[in-house]
Amino acid sequence: MTVTELVSYEDALAAYDPVMGLEVHVELGTKTKMFCGCSTALGAEPNTQTCPTCLGMPGSLPVVNATGVESAIKIGLALNCEIAEWCRFARKNYFYPDMPKNFQTSQYDEPIAYNGYLDVDVDGEVFRVEIERAHMEEDTGKSTHVGGATGRIQGAQHSLLDYNRAGIPLIEIVTKPIVGAGEKAPEIAKAYVTELRELIKSLGVSEARMEMGQMRCDVNLSLRPRGVEKFGTRSETKNVNSLRSVERAVRFEVQRHAAVLDDGGTIIQETRHFHEEDGSTTSGRVKEEAEDYRYFPEPDLVPVAPTRAWVEELRGGLPELPRVYRNRLREEWGLSRHEMQSVLNAGAIDLITATIDEGAPADQARKWWMGELARRANEDGVELAALPITPSQVARVCALVKEGSLNDKLARQTIEGVLAGEGGPDEVVTERGLKVVSDEGALGTAVDEAIAANAAIADKIRGGKVAAAGALVGAVMKATRGQADAARVRELILEKLGVEG
Repeated sequence: MTVTELVSYEDALAAYDPVMGLEVHVELGTKTKMFCGCSTALGAEPNTQTCPTCLGMPGSLPVVNATGVESAIKIGLALNCEIAEWCRFARKNYFYPDMPKNFQTSQYDEPIAYNGYLDVDVDGEVFRVEIERAHMEEDTGKSTHVGGATGRIQGAQHSLLDYNRAGIPLIEIVTKPIVGAGEKAPEIAKAYVTELRELIKSLGVSEARMEMGQMRCDVNLSLRPRGVEKFGTRSETKNVNSLRSVERAVRFEVQRHAAVLDDGGTIIQETRHFHEEDGSTTSGRVKEEAEDYRYFPEPDLVPVAPTRAWVEELRGGLPELPRVYRNRLREEWGLSRHEMQSVLNAGAIDLITATIDEGAPADQARKWWMGELARRANEDGVELAALPITPSQVARVCALVKEGSLNDKLARQTIEGVLAGEGGPDEVVTERGLKVVSDEGALGTAVDEAIAANAAIADKIRGGKVAAAGALVGAVMKATRGQADAARVRELILEKLGVEG
């Protein structure tokens, strides 16, 4: 099925109810792997960070990474989960070239954390996503398929395997079926993964950089006809690695499922690949059921039994979580939920906070990041944080405006210069000659000239039409290249014409 054959999203939602399930894998930022002492540092030569244990050599025995367990408990607590008093690892058996042991050490029916939830904001409303489980496991190696047009195994001439990643600690966070999302299903999926990423980062257990594969999402989706209780057959779009792509994958699969069902077809339970270039998905392989993996308890690892005292100690050490943090900032900054959501969507919270920490008023910091700088980021097609300007520099622009050295127009020109690589704000102001004209003599001369050149307007002002002063202010601003203080110019005009403001 091609993109052109899809049912429209609106028609799909009119006939069907989407049901989602999101499985998010997070690579933990531990120094060593989950079951051996090999380094997890990025950038090493392929297959140089391996040992008999993570390569699955006969006779090698695994040992659980204590920091990995601690990180898993922290994630579970932050997700409002219950923490197991006793749990164990299992072997998930399947053959794949990047699994040197031919099984993955994971958790099956006894996860470390279960039965939690995460609240997310969508269009000013709170939607609760329930968490089924968060369990510990290990990552696989990395396959590089060479010679094909797509970078996938189909059509490749040969494949290269790097086992440096094999054994890196993972936490898999699985939601319960997400129902009731309706037309907002794509936005809720994106908001959930966004909130989860911020939570993970706040805990300090992972950088959660999706573009580097440190956090990736599998999108499960099914449709059921309106009014029907039974869930439909699901597809699983694997390894979606950006927030925007999560939203696009849900939307595409809703439209694709609806087209198949409307045509009298049957949805196949399968994994699918997501394509960034057009937002489509294509078939991968038939999806196995749990019993196909022949799970059984890992015989080489003892059970994990965190004491209640340790769990409570970890709970007490949790940082302020993102949602609580944002609500506090929202109240401090005097923003509505919608305004705060816009700040979050723009990726501006940390930038605004850092600018305030550098001495800028909250309203001014938000004004510049969400106004001029957000516009430039959008024009350049980059993230706000990628702009070549720092919170310290934005705070300096705010200070120059506050002291009267710049007005808004000149401040925008100053920011333009900083973004162009012309130096810091003070250097740009000096080099471009942007400072506000504050010399009373020079301003007085400019005002006299404007009055003389616009006698008719001056007469109107003398006659009581004070609003007409705006035209003379504009003439003075033009004459001074926008470098006059407009408020002071207006005062001088009214003084010279003998009119009270």
